[in-house]
Amino acid sequence: MSFHIVEQAPARLNRSELAVPGSQPQLFEKAAKSDVDVVFLDLEDAVAPDDKEQARKNIIEALNDIDWGRKLMSIRINGLDTHYMYRDVVDVVEQAGERLDLIMIPKVGTASDVYAIDMMVSQIEVAKGYKKRIGFEHIIETALGMQNVTEIAAASKRNESLHFGVADYAASTRARTTIIGGVNPDYAVLTDPDEAGNREVHWGDMWHYALARMVVAARANGLRPIDGPFGDFSDPDGYRAAAKRAAVLGCEGKWAIHPSQVDLANEVMSPSAEEVDRAKRILVAMAEAEKAGKGAVSLDGRLIDYASIRQAEVLVKKAEQIAAN
Repeated sequence: MSFHIVEQAPARLNRSELAVPGSQPQLFEKAAKSDVDVVFLDLEDAVAPDDKEQARKNIIEALNDIDWGRKLMSIRINGLDTHYMYRDVVDVVEQAGERLDLIMIPKVGTASDVYAIDMMVSQIEVAKGYKKRIGFEHIIETALGMQNVTEIAAASKRNESLHFGVADYAASTRARTTIIGGVNPDYAVLTDPDEAGNREVHWGDMWHYALARMVVAARANGLRPIDGPFGDFSDPDGYRAAAKRAAVLGCEGKWAIHPSQVDLANEVMSPSAEEVDRAKRILVAMAEAEKAGKGAVSLDGRLIDYASIRQAEVLVKKAEQIAAN
């Protein structure tokens, strides 16, 4: 390990994160009763300009009056390039900051963007006498943000997670797609002809690099990497496949833009009973190996060593975190 020790963000359960428009308060109670880990009440893209002020009032009232249980509560503020942002921060944090766990900052482009919000929130917390520190979620959804993702991830002690905003990222990079997440038939590999002249088409994941790049920046700074939206909520199989790809890369959660996606996210982002059982057996096997003075042993016909311990511990801790929730 490096001499530089990475400080980890608070270990919050973040398998699923439900987007709820602040302009639709009729959805708040349903979100509060769902099995989602994190709710973000949206003031940005899901709210029309004429509804911004009322949505802000709705969210303040909801944070103060609704029983959200043990759910983590977040608000997505408007971007720093808008005149809505400062009132989002000031009004919500001043009037409902005691129940607010996180602030989601959209279209973060530079570390200075993070500093600006950090300064505002810090002053409000001191002025109001809050004892709890509000954390930050950053959406990486522009070419500028991806270019500076490492600096963004390290920009504040409040940072807790990075989220991949696939739709705006596609627009920013001028990708040739109009879908929100998912795959594209044009992003494919054509095999060489076989003996009969047949060729096969293998679709790829056009978001692989961007998501993997964000995961590295998040984990290198002790943050949670979270995959963003999958737009077709009528396609559970497509959602599940996208979530599995994200989980394999290291993401520990995924957005739900519809309540039907919450259970899917929780399912995919939770280790299976078989995975947890194997992880526990690895820990037992390595403990026995250590007593025997060995650094590596065989389990189920495969080599395991001290790196296997670290992998197994991640799964076991995640299972314990889910069980305690």
